[in-house]
Amino acid sequence: MESKFMRILTPALLSLSMLAALGLAGCGHNMEQRAATGAVAGAVVAGPPGALVGAGVGAVVNEVKKPNR
Repeated sequence: MESKFMRILTPALLSLSMLAALGLAGCGHNMEQRAATGAVAGAVVAGPPGALVGAGVGAVVNEVKKPNR
């Protein structure tokens, strides 16, 4: 039987991990670095599907950070 503590801890830990992954997706100076750090962070949190999502988030962060021309 799962304890009440574990039922509270698991969603909190998952939320914190996802927040860290999104934060790491913004690291880097160019598109490749941001996509790579996002992919690594996503892989740590959720495995191969997380790597795909993390790389996508890194690419989106790259596009958002580009200055308007």
